[in-house]
Amino acid sequence: MYNTLLVQTENGICTVTINRPDKLNALNKAVFDDLDKVVDEIRNNRDIKSAIITGAGTKAFVAGADITEFSGLNKEQAKALAKRGQDVFLKIENSSKPIVAAVNGFALGGGCELAMACHFRIASGNAKFGQPEVNLGLIPGYGGTQRLVQLIGKGKAMELLLSAAMIDAHEAKQYGLVNYVTTPENLIERTKEILAVINSKAPLAIAGCIKAANAVFDETKDGYSTEIDEFGNAFATEDMKEGTTAFLEKRKANFQGR
Repeated sequence: MYNTLLVQTENGICTVTINRPDKLNALNKAVFDDLDKVVDEIRNNRDIKSAIITGAGTKAFVAGADITEFSGLNKEQAKALAKRGQDVFLKIENSSKPIVAAVNGFALGGGCELAMACHFRIASGNAKFGQPEVNLGLIPGYGGTQRLVQLIGKGKAMELLLSAAMIDAHEAKQYGLVNYVTTPENLIERTKEILAVINSKAPLAIAGCIKAANAVFDETKDGYSTEIDEFGNAFATEDMKEGTTAFLEKRKANFQGR
């Protein structure tokens, strides 16, 4: 079903591995097509409650875009390429089910942009982040200029964008770009531990939190109004009735996503 991804679901967690280790998992058209399809699978498959995106091998999460595909592009073709990348990454960002980046090595250029499109990031100690596009006479095109500012603030984001400097996992955690740093060997297990906790919560409430939090950065939406709407919507769910009843009865809730 996928040409560039390895996809496995276990205990409600779908692990998506970008599988181009010989190219350091660089993003090309085929990867974007596969990512587009797998986000649909995550959304539509009721057995999937959350997902992990990671890279094959030990060197890279995604080392960047596949520059060989840039050759010969004119201005309009380049804009279409950026639009395609942004659309796929927005689809990840707006997924109603949590998608977490498990960053195992280099996350540069488009790889950093992919990691930032996920709902949050866990990094191995050997991870490195950066937007080195100015070294190529380019700028980030898949949302990097926007999300980096959102996640770490304008001043530091400007420095990284303009200097093409890389930061390591611990510095990324200091700036709030990643939530946790762990060993390469424990990266996926640690990410699964966090998602197992999230998966035990009410799925529709999780989706409401994602939608409301994303509205903070959407100029077309009023985040407070979105929160009011999602709060109200939660009251119409069976999960809300189950959750409040379980609380009053001092038992664990059994959420069904209804």
